Amino acid sequence: MSDGERWGRYYDAVAAKPPRPTLLHALDRFAAEGVPSPNVPPPFALDLGCGDGRDTVELLRRGWKVLAIDATPEAIDRLLARPDLPKSALLEARVEQFEDFQPPACDLVNASFSLPLCSPEDFPALWGRLTAAIRPGGRFAGQLYGPQDDWAGRGITIHDRAAIERLCAGFQVEKLDETVEDGTTALGKSKRWHIFHLVLVKLPACTFN
Repeated sequence: MSDGERWGRYYDAVAAKPPRPTLLHALDRFAAEGVPSPNVPPPFALDLGCGDGRDTVELLRRGWKVLAIDATPEAIDRLLARPDLPKSALLEARVEQFEDFQPPACDLVNASFSLPLCSPEDFPALWGRLTAAIRPGGRFAGQLYGPQDDWAGRGITIHDRAAIERLCAGFQVEKLDETVEDGTTALGKSKRWHIFHLVLVKLPACTFN
């Protein structure tokens, strides 16, 4: 099976899935702070590895401006074809690789199960660019994989608990849930998952190494 066929089957399997809980957690916290606010420019989110747009649609629905990127053209095609996609000038969608991505300043980086797909060699530089792009008071929401995950050793980026805590430097941790469980992939294959679910708030005047 080609990569394109595999991704097509994945998007078919996750069609109509709700937004990720980490994104909803972050958006609810923003809403409690009065974001977005009337009569001011909308807050700006990066949706990295947007897939078919389950999170992008929720961001737009709540009044956010969104830059959605994915490495696969089919993902962007499916996003733009969604019947529930709000008719909005607040969306820009791009086909782009993480390794090449230069993030603009933003209020939220949403990366639902996407950042582990960045290679271990490229991850530190990407994380540095993303954390620098988040404005003080902004948030990161997403997932990273741990060493007990069945996909560890397959060229994806893996972090143990100590490494996760180092990545959180310069952030207030709003959510850090670690799960290890046996389950299945979206395509129905058995898999052990080791996942860190993160929502982080960027502290003011911080620097990242």
